[in-house]
Amino acid sequence: MLSDPSEPRSGRLAAWGNALLAGAVSPDDAAEAIVGDDAVHRVVGLPGESGPVGLTLALGRLRSLGVRGWRVALPVPGHPLGLSGPPEFNRRALEAEEAVVGYGAPYGLVPQVHEAGSPGDLHVEVGWECLSVREAMPADVPSLGEAERELAEGLREATATLSQLDVAASGPVAEAAIDAYRARAEAGRAGLAPGYPPRAVRVWELAQRVGLLVSLAYERGHGGAVSAAEMAARGEALRPVERVARRARVAAYNSYVEGLERGV
Repeated sequence: MLSDPSEPRSGRLAAWGNALLAGAVSPDDAAEAIVGDDAVHRVVGLPGESGPVGLTLALGRLRSLGVRGWRVALPVPGHPLGLSGPPEFNRRALEAEEAVVGYGAPYGLVPQVHEAGSPGDLHVEVGWECLSVREAMPADVPSLGEAERELAEGLREATATLSQLDVAASGPVAEAAIDAYRARAEAGRAGLAPGYPPRAVRVWELAQRVGLLVSLAYERGHGGAVSAAEMAARGEALRPVERVARRARVAAYNSYVEGLERGV
């Protein structure tokens, strides 16, 4: 089965959290969109609360504490994308491979995902841990304009690389996967929240497309080559393209805060 290219939970929280801060959606609509297909989301460690609270209360409380916007971090080993410290927050975010970082107040949220229920009736529960963050520029996040230029080149490189490696990530199977992704996006299951500028939406969609091509390449393999050396060559060639797509995705989510910093 092909990977679902849907956005990370931190992306949903940042995008809809920003839409809420901008007054583009109601608290209930924002919380519903963030939860998505999960059963429930709760926030633990929120200042002033002794136990877990719901998203609506948590987002309102963090706003009252000074959060004016949300950034996304999508770190992986060797690439602390979007992180600004301190070490404890970075460590937890790296374990989860995602986090949201508040702008305007030193708070961040890291998701912990759990399956609950009986076999055959499992559901997903998400606990967001509220931790202190360092108020500093996030690591390695390009501007939206830089990300768009990098993505255009990345898409060309991905197409050329897959062709050279004879990777089965093109043709009817790939097109069907991309069409399915687009159908989900049009149905409102994925995408940036209301209030984001058209350029951010364009960068996000292109980053998703590049990421999907990379995912197809990893999962479907070579057209006929299966040796360890050829698999290593595929990974080495695709890694820079995957990195560009992750950087662009984060830039798109973070464009709301980028606009605040520019006074737009």
